[in-house]
Amino acid sequence: MKRKTHNKNLAKRIRQSIPFYIMILPGLLYLLINNYLPLPGLQLAFKRLNYAEGVWGSPWVGLKNFKYLFRSPDSWIIIRNTLLYNTAFICLGTAFSVTIAILLNECSRKWQKRYQTFILIPHLLSYVVVSYIVYAFLGGENGMINNQLLRPLGFSDISWYTEDKYWPFILVFVNIWKTFGYSSIIYFASIIGIDRTYYEAAEVDGASALRQIRSITIPLLKPVLITMILLSIGRILYSDFGLFYQVPMNSGMLFDTTNTIDTFVYRGLMESNDVGRAAAANFIQSVLGFFLVLTANRIIRKTEKEHALF
Repeated sequence: MKRKTHNKNLAKRIRQSIPFYIMILPGLLYLLINNYLPLPGLQLAFKRLNYAEGVWGSPWVGLKNFKYLFRSPDSWIIIRNTLLYNTAFICLGTAFSVTIAILLNECSRKWQKRYQTFILIPHLLSYVVVSYIVYAFLGGENGMINNQLLRPLGFSDISWYTEDKYWPFILVFVNIWKTFGYSSIIYFASIIGIDRTYYEAAEVDGASALRQIRSITIPLLKPVLITMILLSIGRILYSDFGLFYQVPMNSGMLFDTTNTIDTFVYRGLMESNDVGRAAAANFIQSVLGFFLVLTANRIIRKTEKEHALF
């Protein structure tokens, strides 16, 4: 009798959930087509692609693509750039986004909506548009910085697109400017979900706003912070192609500071048509990213088990 009742309740719950299952079908199909169907292509990292014979019929070369990749003088430069830039993006971007989210929480509701719209605009721009915004500031002859700032002050023009020493700072600034709005809103949504009675009790005890942020907001924001950082660590070997290719205008003079694994793979495909080496670089990205997430999550599990992803 109990089993029949349980089966009826289960069938009823399934019938009630059918609309939700239908709603997630497009997302599941996209995930399957975009993320899982291309997985057999990983074997290209171990083959020399022959277009006449196709992926399956191409000759197996083992680790030769990886050897060629690491013997290339550019290999350590692209790995260094990718790791250092992403480390800067994670550290500075997280700190800035959390700060903006906390400041938003201190504003009135009327201004919160306006500021949220304003800070989200850069996130909605494509990097093609961003590259021309940057060029408007850094262009040689008519760029705003040279034309409106340096010349009136008596300084000589700077050729921004041929001098690579400035670009680590430019790229970090552009990335934070473009991404902080989206991240800030995520953190802000977590902050407004904190029970207000904590703040009311703190005010009764005479705690200042800064003390409330330090003792209530940041500790209760920790689960979201850890999750966001772990997800970012998983992509620490990936770079935003638009940022490193479009914004510097693909200037060859800047390759030492703007060349990352993703731009290297693209140039390998478009310029030298070396599919095997490009696939090897992409394979390294995937495998190392996977193990980095596992390692970071294991460290979190040992220190704060309840905040680990799995």
